[in-house]
Amino acid sequence: MVELLKRLTEANGVSGNEGEVREIIKHEISSLVDDIYIDGIGNLIGYKKGNGNDPKKIMLCAHMDEVGFIISHISDNGMLKFKAVGGIDPRILVSKRVLIGKDEVPGVLGIKAIHLQEPSERTNAVKIDQMYIDIGAKSKEDAKKVVNLGDYGIFDSSLVEFGEGKIKAKALDDRVGCLAIIEALKEEYDHDIYACFTVQEEVGLRGAGVAAFHVKPDIAMIIEGTTCSDVAGVDKHLYTTTMGEGPAVTIRDGSSISDRGLVKLLRDIAEEKGIRYQLKKGTTGGNDAGAIHVSREGIATCVVSVPCRYIHSPSSVMDINDFKGTIELVKEFVKGCE
Repeated sequence: MVELLKRLTEANGVSGNEGEVREIIKHEISSLVDDIYIDGIGNLIGYKKGNGNDPKKIMLCAHMDEVGFIISHISDNGMLKFKAVGGIDPRILVSKRVLIGKDEVPGVLGIKAIHLQEPSERTNAVKIDQMYIDIGAKSKEDAKKVVNLGDYGIFDSSLVEFGEGKIKAKALDDRVGCLAIIEALKEEYDHDIYACFTVQEEVGLRGAGVAAFHVKPDIAMIIEGTTCSDVAGVDKHLYTTTMGEGPAVTIRDGSSISDRGLVKLLRDIAEEKGIRYQLKKGTTGGNDAGAIHVSREGIATCVVSVPCRYIHSPSSVMDINDFKGTIELVKEFVKGCE
């Protein structure tokens, strides 16, 4: 399981460029579903027919895309200017390694050296338009041999296991959700399952709305990697989630309010099956539920998330037991949707 997570997180899948991730998932689920197709916007949807007579359709949803960069200008000196794709805190970018384009050209995010900065520059957070990507090119012509305008960039970050059951990787948001659905598809269910791996969540929940309109499910569960703020300098009452306390069940966030009946069902199932869980305490941010729950006549929706520290960075961190608990809760939820 960790090996597949490594492949998924290290793949290039910035919003609008999810093809590499999609191919990995397509290969993994092809033997687990009865039908598989890609819609017009790029969502990958796997259909698994239920074994029972219950006509209920359950949508399991996770997004394939990640935050990253897109090249917007090549300077005369060969440095690359870029725009952020998705929500990235500029303060985490300086000196980070990146990979550009389909050939994964290596580069480093840089700014003017501290020795050359004015005093005011040293005390203010660096903005993205002050940064550049250095790929070692000598000139614009040299850079254009390997990089084009519109090329995507990702963090150059490998999965690492460390500490007591901790995993560091980029794009845990939301390759953990993708892998959780893949694992859930290995079980048999009475209900028809639509496994939806969506595109462009990080730039506006775009793929999810298309997928929900097409599938028209009775129930939708979104599986996410969410913020975890149990770190130094944050008061406990401000923790969004706590690492090691199990999957987080959302009551509401900035994009949706979960169906209260489904929230109760999730909690009842977790307590009955002995699955450790927590309630997500933060109400900011959002995920694909924001687009799904208002699709067509409205869809009963719930969200289960894996707590991830340092989200939207090259070094997100999760607890493997939280992830395993999420997979178990997803499986038991689908079985319990009578």
